[in-house]
Amino acid sequence: MLNPDELREWQRRIQQANEYNIWCHCRRCDREWIASDYVGCACGSQDVEDIPCWQFPDD
Repeated sequence: MLNPDELREWQRRIQQANEYNIWCHCRRCDREWIASDYVGCACGSQDVEDIPCWQFPDD
């Protein structure tokens, strides 16, 4: 278990890793983009697949 300070630090590092690194794909219009947060599509759809890019291998 993490203590409260360790948890905050872990969350800060995850947020920093996600900055401009979240791959988004709209299931309605098929648009793809990179964002820093989990957001809806420009077409108005909230049916968006979000995957942090740092989870993809670099090879």
